[in-house]
Amino acid sequence: MMLKITALVKYALLLLALPFLLIAGPCRSQNNRTDSLVDVLMNHPDRIMVTAHRGAHEHYPENSLKALKEAIRLGVDIVETDVRQTKDHVLVMMHDAKVDRTTNGKGELANYTYKQLLRLRLTQDGKPTEERVPTLLQFLKAAKDKILVDLDYKLDDHDALKRTYQAIEQTNTQRQILFFLYGYKDMAWVNNLNPQIKIMPRAYSQDDVEQILALKIAKLIHIDESFYSDGLMKTIRDQHVRVWTNALGKYDDMEETSNTGFKALLTNERYANVIQTNLPEAWLKYLKKEGLH
Repeated sequence: MMLKITALVKYALLLLALPFLLIAGPCRSQNNRTDSLVDVLMNHPDRIMVTAHRGAHEHYPENSLKALKEAIRLGVDIVETDVRQTKDHVLVMMHDAKVDRTTNGKGELANYTYKQLLRLRLTQDGKPTEERVPTLLQFLKAAKDKILVDLDYKLDDHDALKRTYQAIEQTNTQRQILFFLYGYKDMAWVNNLNPQIKIMPRAYSQDDVEQILALKIAKLIHIDESFYSDGLMKTIRDQHVRVWTNALGKYDDMEETSNTGFKALLTNERYANVIQTNLPEAWLKYLKKEGLH
């Protein structure tokens, strides 16, 4: 009799625990996605990583939550997005200083309060959609555990930078963030804010690359084709730093017009192992076919 009662109790406990087990399953899967991407980033330089420029925005407004979610759905490794702030200091995702090109509004973003900004709609091919300008917090929460995030910080404001880092820490997305800097001279100061956040400076010359490597902080370096050489890029890779390059413009355009852009980039910049593109879905298919992703 005692055995029957014990079995019934165990069965009842299992039924009570089932909803929590179902919830926990997806969470573990999502964490593994982040772990996997960080592992590839840091330990597998032979695998080329794809960055969706302003999200997967071929069918959704750039820097929108839908463009982010589409990048996640496609299996993109990194999403690039831009940080600015409103008149009342709310951090939001927008590339341009003005709202004219990407919304149905007019004027400087910095002249809008966040409440006023919410009245605008993001546009796609010049037509308003239902998408609104997301805040940094909304963007990070949607990306959490699903994709790496390249934050292109567009502000010259130390207070806003600190609040950006606070938002990252609040959402516990530190491991997912690649923080883009336009100049390497701020690297040490920014790194001290939170060394867990990976910093990617832009280099404009071979001398910049050498100065960046000497600091031993950067996990990635954004290079330009203008000073690309196999020898210099090999030096970067030998120090376990990734080489970030753009397919934007030249190579993306070549691919769309003649299906030659992807092969040309990999031929001309063979040591690049992070590629930023407006064609993330096509790049993923190409790299997988070539055994590089």
